[in-house]
Amino acid sequence: MKYAVQTQNLTKEYNRTLCVDHIDLKIPEGSIYGFLGPNGAGKSTTMKMLLGLVKPTDGKAQILGQTLNDKNRLEILKKTGSLIESPSYYAHLTGRENLQIVCLLKQVPEKRIDEVLHIVRMEKQQNKKAGHYSLGMKQRLGLAAALLGNPKLLLLDEPTNGLDPAGIQEMRELICSLPKQYGMTVMVSSHLLGEIDQMATHTGIIDRGCLIWQDTLAHLHEHSRKQIRLRVINSRAAFGYLTSQKVACKMDGDSILFRGMPDEELAALMKGLAENGVGLLRIEELQQNLEDIFLDLTGRKVSL
Repeated sequence: MKYAVQTQNLTKEYNRTLCVDHIDLKIPEGSIYGFLGPNGAGKSTTMKMLLGLVKPTDGKAQILGQTLNDKNRLEILKKTGSLIESPSYYAHLTGRENLQIVCLLKQVPEKRIDEVLHIVRMEKQQNKKAGHYSLGMKQRLGLAAALLGNPKLLLLDEPTNGLDPAGIQEMRELICSLPKQYGMTVMVSSHLLGEIDQMATHTGIIDRGCLIWQDTLAHLHEHSRKQIRLRVINSRAAFGYLTSQKVACKMDGDSILFRGMPDEELAALMKGLAENGVGLLRIEELQQNLEDIFLDLTGRKVSL
C-alpha cells in the first residue's frame, strides 16, 4: 500500500510537556483520513508538523514519498493544500481578489480560480467582499485557496467548526468528492465523531498526544464491542434469570441490554429463558456508535 503521509516517532515537546508523543501515522493515498480526538489532544500540532510550520522535537515525516526537511519543504508544499485553524483573507477584497493574491504567491495561473470556485460552489459569491461572507462562506474561501495549486494532499483542521447543520453538510459533501473526482488524499481533523463517521475511509484516534487507534473506519466498527437487546414478555423474570447466569445486564425501558457473546452461549441463554417461562418477543444485535467506541478506548466523552 502506498502512503501519502507516513511518520516515524513524530514528537513535539513544549516546556518538557509532550504534546505529540512518538506517533506513527499511515495515511493511504486516495483516502479520507479522519484524525479524531478531543480539543487539546495534539491534532493541530501534528498537522502543523506535517506542513513544516512546527519543527518536531523528534521523529520524521514522509510526505508524498519525500522525507520533509528544510531543503525540500517548499517543493513538498507546492503539492499540498491546507486549511489550519481559521482561514486567512483580506476582508476588504472580494473572494475572487483574495484568490488572485494566492495565485500570485503560489505561481498558479489565474484560470485555476474558476475551477476551484466551481469545486466549492462559490461562483455566485465570488465578487462579494470577503468581510461580508458568512462563516460557512469563509470556510469555503479557505478551502478554495487550499485547492488552487491542484494539491495531491489536503490537510484540513476542524473544517466544520462553527458551521450550522446546513454548512456542515455542504462541507462534508465537498470533502467527500475530492478523492473520487480529483484523486486527492485528504486528512481532516475533528472532535466531532459523527462527522468522521460519515466522511472518513480511515481514522486515527489521538488522545493526550498518543495515537491509540489507526485503521480503516470499517475495521474499527468491526472490532467494536457489540450489545444484545432483548424484548421479552416478563422483563423482571428475564433479568433475574440472566443475572443468575452471571450475565451483566441492565434494563433499558422495556428491553434488557447485555454484552455480545458467541452464538452457542446466546442460544443456551435463550433456551434457558424459555424453560423458565419467559416469552421472547425480539432479539437484536446492536453495533456501537463511534462515540461509544471512543469512550471505550479513552475513557473520555467527546462531542457528537
